[in-house]
Amino acid sequence: MRTLRMAVFKQQKLEDFYDIGEVLGSGQFAIVKCCKEKSTGMEYAAKLIKKRQHQASRRGIQREEIEREVNILQELQHPNIIAMHDLYENRTDVTLVLELVSGGELFDFLAQKESLCEEEATEFIKQILNGVQYLHSKKIAHFDLKPENIMLLDNNVQLPRIKLIDFGLAHRIKDGVEFKNIFGTPEFVAPEIVNYEPLGLEADMWSIGVITYILLSGASPFLGDSKQETLANISAVNFEFDEEFFGSTSELAKSFIRQLLVKDTRKRLKIQDALNHPWIKPINPRQALVKRQSVVNLENFKRQYARRRWQFSFRIVTLCNHLTRMMKKGHPNQQDKSKIKFERECESDQEEEVMLRRPQTRRRSSTS
Repeated sequence: MRTLRMAVFKQQKLEDFYDIGEVLGSGQFAIVKCCKEKSTGMEYAAKLIKKRQHQASRRGIQREEIEREVNILQELQHPNIIAMHDLYENRTDVTLVLELVSGGELFDFLAQKESLCEEEATEFIKQILNGVQYLHSKKIAHFDLKPENIMLLDNNVQLPRIKLIDFGLAHRIKDGVEFKNIFGTPEFVAPEIVNYEPLGLEADMWSIGVITYILLSGASPFLGDSKQETLANISAVNFEFDEEFFGSTSELAKSFIRQLLVKDTRKRLKIQDALNHPWIKPINPRQALVKRQSVVNLENFKRQYARRRWQFSFRIVTLCNHLTRMMKKGHPNQQDKSKIKFERECESDQEEEVMLRRPQTRRRSSTS
């Protein structure tokens, strides 16, 4: 068995080794910039994470959380997972120098397409599964699989390569050690997270089911009019395949989703079972033909994804304004502290939840 090495946080100045370029993105406590290594001319992405300076503070990320992320990242080497190249630290920040993933989000790429059949869709889902299989083989759960964390290495090729990113919530699952937490993005979290039950690799499989449901239809299976309604829908496994959104979806695809969105973790598809599911790996020519002839509801996907992006931008502006007002007041009150605590637990430098249209008719599902 290979001995795991602890990550080495270099204390030199990042700017001595890299030319820092434009901002690529930002979150609540992190900013990502393009950078070029001076010695090689290679381009990377520098993720600057603000460290929490005091235990009582809510600004920044605790160093032990950053250490957990980088210790996981340094162990990973897979075509469908972002790679860490270098690591630096100063008094206020930790900087992860990461593989530059320049193709944008998978869902952005799909929203530009004129048509998409299930055969093409499963090529992307299979790449996600391959990345997760690698993680799970190392007993690592991502715990934050969602469209914003599924990127493309390059979008100028016929079949872009998927890259899973953002391991800020990832944990190593240890045999015999119970792990519980309330975190992730509500729309995509598994029932065991909602109910504060022991967590394992199975939570990622639930998230893949939600992602697949959205990819095929544009609708979101559990999203309600409020966060509380969303979490209640998840706990009750309250979803359905509305004909308006799934009229052209194959039964194979629905079967794949049903077997992932199962409340009992013992009955939920494991990663290898998902890779061997006939929707991913047809066992006869008829199943392969069904995949080619079944089409994704791109019209609704585009409409709802545009709304998703608008809602994301609106929520970020609202959160920034809220934090600015709090800082001007000096000290947040107890209600504000509770709000910040929940927002840190239920997000990973991204949106907490967004508004996608879900089917209007609501019935209890028997798929659990």
